[in-house]
Amino acid sequence: MIRVFLKWSALAVLVAAALYLILALYVQREFVFAMLFLVLTASAVAVFVSRKLYSHRYIFPAIAGMGLFVIFPLMYTVGIGFTNYSATNLLSFEQVKDNLLSRSYQSEAVRYDFSAYRTNEGYVLYLEGEHQTLATQPLDLAADGSRAALFPVESTPAGEPLQIREVIKLRQELSALTLVTDDNRELSQASLRSFAAIHPQFTLHENGTLTNNQTGETYFPNHEIGFYVNGEGEKLVPGWTVNIGWANYVKVVTDPSISGPFLQIFIWTLSFAVATVIFTLALGLLLANLLQWEQIRGKGFYRTMLILPYAVPAFISILVFKGLFNQNFGEINLVLEGLFGIRPDWFSDPALARTMILIVNTWLGYPYMMLLCMGLLQAIPKDLYEASAMDGAGPVNNLFNITLPLIIKPLMPLLIASFAFNFNNFVLIALLTGGAPDIIGASTPAGTTDLLVSYTYRIAFQDSGQNFGLAAAIATVIFLVVGALSLINLKLSKVKV
Repeated sequence: MIRVFLKWSALAVLVAAALYLILALYVQREFVFAMLFLVLTASAVAVFVSRKLYSHRYIFPAIAGMGLFVIFPLMYTVGIGFTNYSATNLLSFEQVKDNLLSRSYQSEAVRYDFSAYRTNEGYVLYLEGEHQTLATQPLDLAADGSRAALFPVESTPAGEPLQIREVIKLRQELSALTLVTDDNRELSQASLRSFAAIHPQFTLHENGTLTNNQTGETYFPNHEIGFYVNGEGEKLVPGWTVNIGWANYVKVVTDPSISGPFLQIFIWTLSFAVATVIFTLALGLLLANLLQWEQIRGKGFYRTMLILPYAVPAFISILVFKGLFNQNFGEINLVLEGLFGIRPDWFSDPALARTMILIVNTWLGYPYMMLLCMGLLQAIPKDLYEASAMDGAGPVNNLFNITLPLIIKPLMPLLIASFAFNFNNFVLIALLTGGAPDIIGASTPAGTTDLLVSYTYRIAFQDSGQNFGLAAAIATVIFLVVGALSLINLKLSKVKV
């Protein structure tokens, strides 16, 4: 009985905590995440309470994790791709409206020069305008709060006003202070020597328009683009998130400043992934064959040394190569200059930068291919090579007629995995070149060495206004391309999916 009570009590506590989280997300207007956790909570309760679903209890955590960390991010990314979600369109319409209505400005027409006097009871602020002079009661600026009343006076307070350097020391307290006149006008610090009246920046009308009280312009809410705009099309920032349909996807195809760099980066990404697989396989297979050669002594030492690049963390190797390829002080250029009198511009020339990336990635990837090939070569019967030798075949014939046909099929799934990994090899590009050199004429941050994944990252998080919607659309395209290419490769290799 106690066990059952503890079981239901624990379940009730977990459900209550989950409902609190869902309610908090809902209050913060995170409706998508609130719905996600509501579905997960409801399904968890159904699975762990219902006897009919008893057999699903053990697999439910894996399914919930896949839904939370794989399916939901994918669907959320796809959804963002159909919106104008960006640094300027982060908020909802109500939040934008509240933000604009909370703005204020200081009136130059109602401005008072002020002086501060130190007394035994505190600081007295003396304001002098064109038609009246005002003063406060002695204030403790650190403790009296952010508001203080003003009253008319006919003479200045006793004593000498504070010097400008002393006013500067009090600037934080003075800037947080609001002075209220006897006719309820609010004044705030406009400069080190003046206070000015505060007015609301915008006025909301019944038809939903906003009028700028400072300029007199009227702005209308445009729910197609997610901005308040005036008659001349000028926008008020921030804007709000709206559904724009296929606009981001169309922009990728039709906007020359985006489609051109996108196509160039896509071709380079595809070429980079294919070339990396070919180069690492070729080098790994060559080294694996050499290590199988019976005439070589000290194979254990050579195996250890050749596997070391795989044991060193990739980011360390990448940064080391970045220093080696330094155009001015790198050891590679020093050697090339000494031997041939040349200093290649590895980081500023697009072709050389891509060559450098392939060299570094081949170095990082060949140990993995070498290990795979060493294991597969052990499984090939030596009788085949002996029969081939009797027929007069050489190493090249053995490679293409015996070795490759026997290892390529078991290698194919791993080659496809290597292709998919390198298609999205963000760390290499981010640490080695950062995508540079840049593509001239691109409206988004795009570089000649960018892969699609680093290109998407730069659009979302760097100097392009953080256009999350466009980045999500490109990420969706990447997902579809990688998935399609993987399926094609699997079909061509006759691997069941």
